[in-house]
Amino acid sequence: MSRGSSGSTPSASPCFAIRCLTAISPRRPCSAFDAADATIEEREEYEPHLAEGNLVFAGIDYERILRAAEEEADVVLWDGGNNDTPFIKPDLHIVVVDPHRPGHELRYHPGETNLRMADVCVVNKIDSAPQEGIEAVLNSIHENTSNARVVLAASPFEIEGDAEEIRGKRVLAVEDGPTLTHGEMTYGAAVLAAKQHGAAELIDPRACAVGSIAETFEQYPNVGTLLPAMGYGWKTYAKRSTAVTPSSS
Repeated sequence: MSRGSSGSTPSASPCFAIRCLTAISPRRPCSAFDAADATIEEREEYEPHLAEGNLVFAGIDYERILRAAEEEADVVLWDGGNNDTPFIKPDLHIVVVDPHRPGHELRYHPGETNLRMADVCVVNKIDSAPQEGIEAVLNSIHENTSNARVVLAASPFEIEGDAEEIRGKRVLAVEDGPTLTHGEMTYGAAVLAAKQHGAAELIDPRACAVGSIAETFEQYPNVGTLLPAMGYGWKTYAKRSTAVTPSSS
């Protein structure tokens, strides 16, 4: 079984193998993450699986990973993120199609390849996407797959704490950088969640942007009223934290 995506934004390429047999709390990261110097995105991808007690293998030697996984499990889910076709031959090829980005499923490689190979297409975010976007990707699925099964899925926002605290406030939305730059989006989940919960205003961080963040705005002027989180290393995270922390002066 494999899962791909029809989008265009890259995800970090795991460069280590990790095995964790016991469930962990997201607040108690597996020590293997620290030992492998995992990026923020790698932790983001793997920790939810580990917290549910799932066994996760990651790395660059896919044959070794597959052989090891086959020793441990009856069902193997290979997740190609959004910039890979399956590195193993799947029995069931599942592709996620984003109705907020209609047309991208046919404009990019390997998104189009994944779509045409799909056995199952999951159209997610139907609770926030415009109807015309949903209809457009459904048409793409019907016209470019061999009778792929379609699953419509909602993607509700999860707000930490009390969502009502957003209402009437000025909000700085921090979004996934690649999605908003070469991914060609002008908004992401944070913007949509802020609007859904009654934010009074979205803060434009351009006037305060410095360094690599200012360079990103200059290179991608189409980015909306938000802060793109570029880079997944801890140094970049520290710089971004400094940029959004109020000055004491």
